[in-house]
Amino acid sequence: MLFRFSLYGFLKNQRYFEPFLVLVLLDKGLSYAAIGSLIAFRELTINLLEVPTGAIADVCGRRASMILSFVAYIASFLTFAASQRMWLLFPAMFLFGIGEAFRSGTHKAMIFTWLRLQGRQEERTRVYGFTRSWSQIGSAASVLIAALFVFFSDSYTHVFYLATIPYFLNIINFLGYPKEVDGERLAHVSLAALARHTWRSLAEAVRRPALRRLVFESMGFEGVFDAAKDYLQPVLKASALAAAAHWIAVDRFSETQKGAMLIGPVYFVIYLLTAVGSRQSHRLADRAGHEDRAARWLWIGAAAVYAGIVAAGWMRLMPALILAFLLLHVLQNVWRPILIARFDRHADETQGATVLSIESQAQRLATMTLAPLLGLAVDAVKLRGFGGEFWPVGVVGLMAALGILGATGRSAQPAAGERSPFEGASHQPELPES
Repeated sequence: MLFRFSLYGFLKNQRYFEPFLVLVLLDKGLSYAAIGSLIAFRELTINLLEVPTGAIADVCGRRASMILSFVAYIASFLTFAASQRMWLLFPAMFLFGIGEAFRSGTHKAMIFTWLRLQGRQEERTRVYGFTRSWSQIGSAASVLIAALFVFFSDSYTHVFYLATIPYFLNIINFLGYPKEVDGERLAHVSLAALARHTWRSLAEAVRRPALRRLVFESMGFEGVFDAAKDYLQPVLKASALAAAAHWIAVDRFSETQKGAMLIGPVYFVIYLLTAVGSRQSHRLADRAGHEDRAARWLWIGAAAVYAGIVAAGWMRLMPALILAFLLLHVLQNVWRPILIARFDRHADETQGATVLSIESQAQRLATMTLAPLLGLAVDAVKLRGFGGEFWPVGVVGLMAALGILGATGRSAQPAAGERSPFEGASHQPELPES
């Protein structure tokens, strides 16, 4: 199953449009504020569907939910490719939101259920980090394919069509999952059962301080990251055009092609580094003594990186700004396996997908709120020439990091009555083949 889980991540991240999405929307005539509004609409769609779809996955079957998710993704990609007007982008984002809502939390719950069946619960961070690393390797491969495709076609549109192929292959992959990964399911499915299951999971997330704290941390780290990360694309394009102005050999290429020349290699390096970060995240938790303290170290690192974005963005130091965004991507991919393992340690087995969907919903609520505000801020700074245009991205991230660090105190410890998963642990063997 490790092979199938890793294959899922590899194929899922064949989103050939992703390194160019903001540039695609700018190319269609949208402002940063309009792009932020479109992203907010996507996050709103996911938020409205997140918890109900997580409950459906827990109650009706996770495998079927994943297949439905990828059918919605394919429909979204086809709509994006065909859209030439802004109003058509909203149905595309709506379909994408359906796919995200059915997927988020569901596959992670399948992995953790399989670990329990194998008696390997204490390997949550290692195994999830291992499978997530294959997602990042998939991203590294996809960005090279996408950059070459954009360069030779001189168009962003066709990458949406190309992305439908690996997503169809992932549907075939899901058909080979054993039924045991669906987890425990209710014998009788009804709307009332779904409502009760959702309500119990929400109540659990609100009532338990440990889960409540993790939800706020996710909003601060993941929510801000999702709103900020794609600003790397216009930074890279601006850097590529500036460099090309001094390189006569590339004058015959279009702006789209020049951007692809830098975007492809930089994102390739990012995804290779994030793959290493995901796979090695358990080592940081080991070194810290437990996952809560490791998370605090990562918050300190995030604060430093966002401060760097403020300084580099204000002074228009593009190489430093690119480096800061690169470090931010790596930190997020070390952070994510540790966060998910912390959630699984506190959540009940029967509520796994739902609780993780609540986490994702909270994270997206933060993104939905911040994305249009960041877009407005960047547009305003760009219009008035008040320093470089991207420094507001760093300000928002720095405020979130300092707020969480202040709220969680000077040292992170396991919740009362809980044993750190690393207490008394010996050196763990390499992951076996499965």
